[in-house]
Amino acid sequence: MVAQKTKPRLQTLYDEQALPAIAKAFGLKNALEMPRISKVIVMVGIGKQLENQKLKPEVRDTVVDTLQTITGQRPIMLIAKKSVSNFKVREGAPSAFMVTLRRDRMWHFLDRLINLAIPRIKDFRGLKDSSFDQGGNYGMGLTEQAVWPEINMANVNFTHGMHVNIVFERSDPEKSREALRSIGMPFVRREGETPNA
Repeated sequence: MVAQKTKPRLQTLYDEQALPAIAKAFGLKNALEMPRISKVIVMVGIGKQLENQKLKPEVRDTVVDTLQTITGQRPIMLIAKKSVSNFKVREGAPSAFMVTLRRDRMWHFLDRLINLAIPRIKDFRGLKDSSFDQGGNYGMGLTEQAVWPEINMANVNFTHGMHVNIVFERSDPEKSREALRSIGMPFVRREGETPNA
C-alpha cells in the first residue's frame, strides 16, 4: 500500500485561508487570477570574504553547510559576470552561493522561517512591508545564521547573513502583502491596524 502524501501545513493554510481572503479583498473570482508563491531563493554573498579573488575553503564550507542544513538542498556557486571596483570584485571571481526552493521544500522552509527563525531575531519589531517589487516579489535579509535553531554556532568559522527572496506569480505588492500576512509573516503594523489584521 502506497502512503498518501500530505500537503505541507503552510500550503494548506495558504490555500484555505489566504486565497479566500485575497479573493474577497480584491474581488477575484477566477482561480487563475490568484497570486501563487512559485519559489523561494536563499542567497549568501561572499564577495567580502575573498582573499586575492580566491575563496577560502573554510568560508566555502561554512556557507555551503549552513545553506544545506537550513534548506535541505546543496547550493550552487555564482560567479561574478562583471568587475566592480567598489566591491573589490573581479569578473570570474566567486560572488555568492544560492539555493532555489520549490514545491514542498519551499513550503517547509517558509514555515520554519516564519515560525522559528524570525522570532529569534534580536530586538525584532517586525519586518518592513515595503520590500516588494512591482511583480509582488518580497525580499528580506537575515543578518546572521544563528537565528536558525538547527545551526550550531560553536561549529561555525564565521558569521554571515543571507537574503531571502519570495517569488510570486500573478501578483502585485498589495496581493503579495495580504498573502504573506495571512500565513503569519510578522510585518510592522501600520497606524490604525488591529493586531490580527
